[in-house]
Formats: sequence, C-alpha cells, structure tokens
Amino acid sequence: MAEVGAHLTAAPAGGDRPSVFEAVAQDSLMAAVKPALQHLVKVLAESNPARYGFLWHWFDEIYVLLDLLLQQHYLARCSASFSENFYSLKRIPMGDGKQQPLATAGLPKRQHWKSLLLLVLVPYLKGKLEKLVSSLREEDEYSIHPPSSSWKRFYRAFLAAYPYVNMSWEGWFLVQQLCYILGKAEHHSPMLKLAGVRLVRLTAEDILALEKKWAETTSSPTHSFTSRAQSALRRALGGIAFSLSTGLSVSVFFLQFLDWWYSSENQETIKSLTALPTPPPPVHLEQEPSSAVLPSLRTVCPLCRKVRVNATALATSGFVFCYRCAYGYVKAHQRCPLTGYATELQHLVKLYSPES
Repeated sequence: MAEVGAHLTAAPAGGDRPSVFEAVAQDSLMAAVKPALQHLVKVLAESNPARYGFLWHWFDEIYVLLDLLLQQHYLARCSASFSENFYSLKRIPMGDGKQQPLATAGLPKRQHWKSLLLLVLVPYLKGKLEKLVSSLREEDEYSIHPPSSSWKRFYRAFLAAYPYVNMSWEGWFLVQQLCYILGKAEHHSPMLKLAGVRLVRLTAEDILALEKKWAETTSSPTHSFTSRAQSALRRALGGIAFSLSTGLSVSVFFLQFLDWWYSSENQETIKSLTALPTPPPPVHLEQEPSSAVLPSLRTVCPLCRKVRVNATALATSGFVFCYRCAYGYVKAHQRCPLTGYATELQHLVKLYSPES
C-alpha cells in the first residue's frame, strides 16, 4: 500500500514534532516533480508538435488538475499531502494536544478545503505570476510600444515593484523556518498556519488504522446501484491517485539524477558526451496548410514575402525571418511558422551581417 509503504521507521522519542529537515524535505519533493514533468512534456511537444503540442501549451492547467486529484486523495485518506505522507507526517488541527485524531479520521471540512486550496492554488498562481513577469520583461526589452504609453509605464512600475514583493514573500517563509528551528513557532511554513493545521509524525496507531482502512475499502461489498456507482467512482479516482503516487515515489531517485545531470557543475561533461555533428535542416512541413511556404530567394522573409528587415533566426528550427514577423507569429502561436516546432520568444536570435 502506497500510503503506508514509506512508514518503515518509528518516530523518535523526542516527540511528535517533525524536524526542520523532514519539513523542508517534504516541501522540496513536490517542487522537484513539476520541472521534471515539464521537461518530459517539452521533449514530447518538440518531437511531435501536432500530437503533443497541446500538452505543452496547457501544461500548467493539466498539472494543477492532477495535483488537485492527488492532494485531495491523500488529504481525505491520510490527513496529509502526498509529500507529507511520503515522509510519515500528518496534519492535525491547531489546538489539539495529547488527544490527536488518527490519520484516517481526516481533517475538519474547514481545514481540509483550506489545506487543499493552499497546496494547489498558491503554487499555481505563483508560477503564473512568474511567467507573467518574465514575459513582461521580454516585452520591455524588445518593446514596440511608444516609450510614453500608459501601459508601458504601468508594467515598468510593476516590474520594479515585483522583486521587493517576491523578496518579502520569500523572507516570510525564511523567518518562519528560523522561528521553527528555534522552537518559537509550531509551523515551518506560513501556509500551514493559514490552513489552521500543524504537522506531526505518524504513530504506530496511525499506520495500523491506515492499513485497516485500505483493507476494508478493497473488500467491502456494495449492494445498491447508487452505492456501486459511487464506489466505482471512488475506486477509479483512488486508482488514478494511487498510480500517480506510486509513480512519483519510484521516480524520486530519477528526479535526483536529473537534478545532478542538469546541474552547472556537469555542463562541460554533458557537452563532451553529447558532442555530435551539426544536424541537417528540419524537414519542411508542406502537408500543413497553416505552415508558411519557404521562398526561393534566401533574402526574402517566408512570412511577409519581402526582403528581410532586422533578420532574426529561430533557435528551434534555424530559419530566418524579419524580427517583427517572427516576434508576432511566435507570440501568437508559440511555434515555428515553417516547421511547427514549439518555440518561445527567448528562442529569437538577432543576426548581424558584416556590412552592418
């Protein structure tokens, strides 16, 4: 059983309060999952844009739905998020002293839904805000708005204020962790305080209760059609969540390997291992009616059919366009006009001729 598979060690005699290492480790587990899945989806989208391009375009929304399903499953069954359950922790309402509820009892509805929203919605909104800031900075660098436009003044003020807001946010978490280390706070994260819960270690009674609940769920008979349908739906959702949790549990080592592989210390080693001859130009996708046709003259832009102005290449495909043509197309479609490869604004490379 995945919920109790990680609970192989008993809690130390120092109490039910988890150490700061356990608390921070469970936070970093989910933080490492999303970049790995994002890299996998990006590889799929670049290999077959027509089939998997939508996964890359809607990755954040798809991921937040899967995350919502996973966290709801664990909060309902184990009173903990996936990563907290992986490290043998559970959530209990604030104020509970010696009489702690079992993990199978679940959280009160108020704490349950607040925990679910803070676990899923806050990281999603924070990621969207970071992407918005990144896109605004790119537009500010390659802006086509008049310097005195009100929109440009607004987002420049926003970009100037964002580092201080982000520093305050990260500082809030750092101060909370320092207070937790010094024993001055019950929570290592402000999100737990906002949810009205605190983390404690699982006890032997919790593990036995989880095992008993799992056995009862798989063996309990149902009679009416409604109860059978509800049971089938619960089993289907639980099976999906179980598959996700099992896959994530098995992938922890693989994620650590990816982190090592892409670390800055190993870039030289990676370059030497992956040194290959220059690949041929990408095959032109003439089958796609939406793709632009490659002009016969090399100095003509494939989009506007005029002599190129401010020649700009796409790093994903190598084809050259006018800067304004490439910028507008990539911003609207997130792909190369000729090959259909997934492309972003940072893949635009300005070319300079010897005459200029």
